[in-house]
Amino acid sequence: MPREKAYPTPRSSAYLNALTQEIQKKLQRALQSPSQRRNILQELFADTALEVDDRAKGIILCIEEDAISPAEDGIDGPLCFYDVLADHHVRVPESGRPILDLIVQLWSQSFASHIFSLLFHKWLFEVQLDNADALLRYSSALVQGARNVFWIDIQTNTRRFQSLFQYLLEDVVMEPMRLNKIPVQVQQDLYRLLSRFIFFYNSVDKLESFLKHCPAFPNAFLVGRPEDIFVIELADQLQKLKVEPVLLHYLSQIKVLQGMELRMATSTRLKTCLYSFTSPGGPMYPTRAVRHAAWDALDFLFPVGRYPRHLISLFFRLLYPWYWPFSCWNFVISCIKAVFYSLLRIIISRWEKMR
Repeated sequence: MPREKAYPTPRSSAYLNALTQEIQKKLQRALQSPSQRRNILQELFADTALEVDDRAKGIILCIEEDAISPAEDGIDGPLCFYDVLADHHVRVPESGRPILDLIVQLWSQSFASHIFSLLFHKWLFEVQLDNADALLRYSSALVQGARNVFWIDIQTNTRRFQSLFQYLLEDVVMEPMRLNKIPVQVQQDLYRLLSRFIFFYNSVDKLESFLKHCPAFPNAFLVGRPEDIFVIELADQLQKLKVEPVLLHYLSQIKVLQGMELRMATSTRLKTCLYSFTSPGGPMYPTRAVRHAAWDALDFLFPVGRYPRHLISLFFRLLYPWYWPFSCWNFVISCIKAVFYSLLRIIISRWEKMR
């Protein structure tokens, strides 16, 4: 569900202007203190990513004491300071100009692109920029910063930056008028970026529309159709995931790829990626839960050759005797559970018939 727009009042405008001035002061401090620059920018990034507290939310959104807050009104995800500041910089573009000038001077510093992507991701597509070099610089920084903050969500298994992802997906990539404002190369980079995180941010319901809005790739005859580009990026993303709950989430959603027409090279790449998660040890060192999820996904997407794959896997497992005790123990436990649940279902079924 889209966030409801907050109509500015003198009180909310004054509050947002004060926040903008505070951000400007911190950027100036970072510029003047080379030794403390990274810490100041990291602190500023953390502040902009904070969830808006109830008192500030009441001021910004003009909520009365007995009114329903956006969080209670079905709004998806927390409302963070970067959400309201991004809207503010669209409504009042001149308010963000001093901040933007300072960020440009700190361009090469850590967290500069993070801050830019949070504060100016809407401004970039709503304000007319005539300078092609500046547009390329800003749009490239947006993609880089978005990639960095999305990975922070991955590492912490949170979705603090979901509203940024949804804006880039629904209001940029799926809106050709906005997407065409940025250079073609950046369009391709943005499409690749969103392909990697669309499963994480639970947007598989928009996958079909996302694939239809794929920008033109000059080497499409080599990499294939939009589906191939998407799966190539997804397979590469899976190989980089180290957080078990996130990896399990990806593997649970990857079944939506069933029936997707892919080139042979792309299909083999995905199959190889999933197969790498089915065996214990290097290079992926998957947990038991990940191995089972990978087997389920592999068998579901590629049913042909299912039994030979399992036989080959069993043969290689036999080459490592130190895994036998764990495998036998887990097999016994699985059998006991299966028998127990079967008996339980029979008892419940007979009990219902007797009633």
